[in-house]
Amino acid sequence: MSAEMIPLLTKALGETVYMVAVSMVISSALGIPLGVLLHVTARGEILDAPAVNRSVGAVVNAIRSIPFIILMVAIIPLTRLIVGSAIGTTAAMVPLVIASVPFIGRQVETSLREVPHGLI
Repeated sequence: MSAEMIPLLTKALGETVYMVAVSMVISSALGIPLGVLLHVTARGEILDAPAVNRSVGAVVNAIRSIPFIILMVAIIPLTRLIVGSAIGTTAAMVPLVIASVPFIGRQVETSLREVPHGLI
C-alpha cells in the first residue's frame, strides 16, 4: 500500500465509524421502545391491544422484507428532505436508521418474549 492511500483510508474509516455509530444510537433509541411496544401490546400482555400490535407488526415486517439497496433508492426523496442531499455520509444514515429500527424492534420483542411472563 502506498503512503498516499493512508490518509484516504483513515478518512474513510472515520466516516464509516461516524455513520455506523450515529445510526446505531438513533436506531437503538427508536428500536428499543418499538420492541417494547410490540411486546406489551401482544395478546395476553400488559396493554393487550391486538389491533395496535398487528398494525405495528405489519409495518415492521414490511420494512424488514425490503432489500436494503432497494430501500435506499426508494427513500432518496425522504433522505433529501431530511438531510438536504442524497449522497454522502450523513445521507447514508437515513436508510440505515430506517432499515435498522424495525430489526432492533423485532429483536427486542423476541428477547422480551423469552422473559418469564410475571417479570415484565
